[in-house]
Amino acid sequence: MTTAQKQLQVSDEVAIQINKMNKWYGAFHVLRDIDLTVYRGERIVIAGPSGSGKSTLIRCINALEEHQEGSIEVDGTLLSSDLKNIDTIRSEVGMCFQHFNLFPHLTILENCMLAPVWVRKIPQKEARETAMHFLEKVKIPDQADKYPGQLSGGQQQRVAIARSLCMKPRIMLFDEPTSALDPEMIKEVLDTMVELAEEGMTMICVTHEMGFARKVANRVIFMDAGQIVEQNEPGEFFDNPQSERTKLFLSQILGH
Repeated sequence: MTTAQKQLQVSDEVAIQINKMNKWYGAFHVLRDIDLTVYRGERIVIAGPSGSGKSTLIRCINALEEHQEGSIEVDGTLLSSDLKNIDTIRSEVGMCFQHFNLFPHLTILENCMLAPVWVRKIPQKEARETAMHFLEKVKIPDQADKYPGQLSGGQQQRVAIARSLCMKPRIMLFDEPTSALDPEMIKEVLDTMVELAEEGMTMICVTHEMGFARKVANRVIFMDAGQIVEQNEPGEFFDNPQSERTKLFLSQILGH
């Protein structure tokens, strides 16, 4: 068991509850009867082939995508189409994407301060202190006055993580955060995520980084064709997969 897994403090308090959730794009049934309970402090990795519905699932959690059937409850709030309801949920859920989505005309510090000031109405001085705190946490406080275009891809992704943390979310969603990075930059982003895990952040991460899954996750979920095919703790998931579809996927991605 790794350091991150030893330090897991998973409570019996439910952070996210998804029941019989279905989503269609036109006639395409992209998510099928998804049932998922995420407990506070859990670190979940979602794996699966392209087109399996992984990213759509986590985008539904904070209403970036709209589901048509079933229910999603986040931090005790039932997700609805009401904008105030969606804002309530988004205030508790941070999200980090494949692409960094930083504002190129704002400095790194300004990018991190923007949402706390405008959304949470936090005073500039407090927002600046919070931004610097999280830039230190992701180990790039010296980049605060630069613009995104002056940073490497790995640095920009760490800024994107810091920016999400500045809203002080209770849950973080990561949608393939390393897939747009060069190989040498992947480690610095994963190291940042490992540190978050060790601090007890509730995390759901869509990723192909199976080493990260082994090190940090306390549950790995395998999706295919819009369904949850299998889920287990990392040791059992990797060493003793139950589904033939999971076995095939692991043989392809791990090379054995």
